Amino acid sequence: MLVTLIAGARPNFMKIAPIIRAIKAAEAAGKDMHYRLVHTGQHYDKNMSDTFFEELGIPQPDVNLGCGGGTQAEQTAHIMVAFEQYLMANPCDLVLVVGDVTSTMACSIVAKKLNTKVCHVEAGIRSWDLTMPEEINRMVTDSLADYMFTTTDIADRNLLRQGAVYAEDWQPEQVALGHDRCPQRVWRVGNVMIDTLLKNMPRFRKPAVYDELGLQEGKYVVMTMHRPANVDEETHLRALMEQIITNVHGEPIVFPIHPRTAKIFYGLWGTATDSVEENRAALHKVFQNLHIVDPMGYLEFNYLVQHSRAVVTDSGGITEETTVMGVPCITLRDNTERPETCMVGTNELIGINPAAVKPALDKLYAGEWKKGAIPELWDGHAAERIVEILANLQK
Repeated sequence: MLVTLIAGARPNFMKIAPIIRAIKAAEAAGKDMHYRLVHTGQHYDKNMSDTFFEELGIPQPDVNLGCGGGTQAEQTAHIMVAFEQYLMANPCDLVLVVGDVTSTMACSIVAKKLNTKVCHVEAGIRSWDLTMPEEINRMVTDSLADYMFTTTDIADRNLLRQGAVYAEDWQPEQVALGHDRCPQRVWRVGNVMIDTLLKNMPRFRKPAVYDELGLQEGKYVVMTMHRPANVDEETHLRALMEQIITNVHGEPIVFPIHPRTAKIFYGLWGTATDSVEENRAALHKVFQNLHIVDPMGYLEFNYLVQHSRAVVTDSGGITEETTVMGVPCITLRDNTERPETCMVGTNELIGINPAAVKPALDKLYAGEWKKGAIPELWDGHAAERIVEILANLQK
């Protein structure tokens, strides 16, 4: 079986890395499993991408389609045209897509129109919020996929609820390997993001800012923020930031700032200049415990998270990682596509109202945050299960 793997953005690299390792291991064991890696270029920064390839042990892609930039529609169209040309010239048995970025949906549509089977890793994840482009990507991809691999039983039920699979295809008792007959289209295998996390935990490395800022284990907060609902409206963003900054008991806040957020962030308190360093220094004078830093590589950022008191974020993937690391997580969103991080893990969804920040931080500093647990099958072996199932499909 020749599998074409699709990666389009930073989170995709983390999900693809363990699948590549598992395919290589299967190939070394004599199984008919081979892959090509296609980078659509949807989000492409040479320094960031090269760092990720090195840190996660990902080989350089067989091709970079160079489809960055543009509106949602323009980018989808660019990816579809470029990938169609590539797939027609390089046919395969299966196109495997991960996650929920534009590349995931665009390449799934192309593959199906060329009568190539599609496999979706991380299927069934839903926020049920159609204002999010990612939600549309998930729904379209799952409606087309021939094979779907899910992270939890919640994702399983979402596929049934939406009608992405039919009841006669569904055998929920056969979610693990070793049965005489696997489900026809859907398998619950665990979380490939956690495969990458667990493999790389021993390799986490302290970022330079840790010592530069005099951080102490368990006595600082990590923050990330990039979603439009939080960062596009200046008054709202300022109110959120002031609530966070003033309710962490003076502890340092380390904020690797997203380029989207940086565009308006520095002007919120009248400190904006043409110099990034001057902007950061001016903000630090206003809020001495706020430290704006550059985006970090995977190994350094997760070291920072692992040793923090808590994370305040509007990301989805980070909530999975904090759950496994046992780090409290406060999520500034009204909904989540990863409810298991709240139901089982260390995450709490508090919404985007700035007034909700103080009660959450008061609970954290009172030592009343939930301990959390790790969801079933989030054990570092999801990719191995996926590849074994795909290999068995050929028999």
